[in-house]
Amino acid sequence: MLIIDLTQPLNTFLCIAVMIGLVFLGHELKNSIPPAIALGLSVLLIVIHAVQLYVFTDTYIAYVSALSSSLIYDFAMILVSYLAYLWIDDIEAKYKNKKSLDDSLEWFWKKV
Repeated sequence: MLIIDLTQPLNTFLCIAVMIGLVFLGHELKNSIPPAIALGLSVLLIVIHAVQLYVFTDTYIAYVSALSSSLIYDFAMILVSYLAYLWIDDIEAKYKNKKSLDDSLEWFWKKV
């Protein structure tokens, strides 16, 4: 079975590079679609890893530890991509003079 093992440094680097590229693209285009794609890919990865962790039996002990570690990376990528989506969405709202319902990251910037 194919496993996207994020414990391998090359795989982790590639996932981070794709996420940074999509956030940068969203920032340059002032469009929140690319960060939403990064968020969707992160959610897809966590679903795939969770299903694989559920499906694997005791005969695949090495895969279980790799998948458990990959789930931790997936949660971190979801957090970062969600914050990036909120940031780019705020930039898009200001650029297109759209009325934003709330300033989603105001709570975050007050704490920093």
